[in-house]
Amino acid sequence: MLPLVLLHGALGASTQFANLATILSDKFDIHTLDFEGHGSRSSLSVNPFRIEYFAENVIHYLDKSSIDKCDIIGYSMGGYVALHLASLMPERVNRIFTLATKFRWDPETSAKEAGFLDAEKIELKVPKYAQFLQSLHGEEWRENLNATREMMIHLGDNPVLSSSVLSGVQNRVRIGLGDRDAMVSIEETVEAYKALPNGELQVFPNTPHPLEKVNVDIFADAIVQFFM
Repeated sequence: MLPLVLLHGALGASTQFANLATILSDKFDIHTLDFEGHGSRSSLSVNPFRIEYFAENVIHYLDKSSIDKCDIIGYSMGGYVALHLASLMPERVNRIFTLATKFRWDPETSAKEAGFLDAEKIELKVPKYAQFLQSLHGEEWRENLNATREMMIHLGDNPVLSSSVLSGVQNRVRIGLGDRDAMVSIEETVEAYKALPNGELQVFPNTPHPLEKVNVDIFADAIVQFFM
């Protein structure tokens, strides 16, 4: 069985996978990493946040860990990175399971999502979320927020994944979505699933977007079923 790499989402960190990794560790060779500018690497980013650079982070980790090929679980942005990587270097990626990945990026959508990423407003109106981001990224959480906002704007003008790109991804891919996800629509998810030649679709009931609100046992069961 190939190593299983877990990729976190935007504003996230590998520590968010702690419970999931524990549940899966007796069945899989689990690997986690932080994208540059996130979590343990919050102060180490020299590049702007870009899907392309994050894919390079994954390849660097695989090379450093002497992993020729892996399976990937990608949450939110992590799923986007995984599919981009599969489109470029299919020899390094086997199967992919995404959850809560947003596929529709255009200027209007990006402006809307980026509008939520204002550090001052978050500290004032949602202080617990500010504390949560600080727990993930330390004092650099504001820099992470600003870089993520800029990345979203850039992605709206330069989307990496299109239906034509996805149609070239031959990997077996399961696209997962929570039915209560307020950020990712079922329409864009189905569109991506249909574009993938070997795509599968799984909808998780009573499941919103935040990873912390996903039922980890149900998610783990789905992962075991898919990869084993």
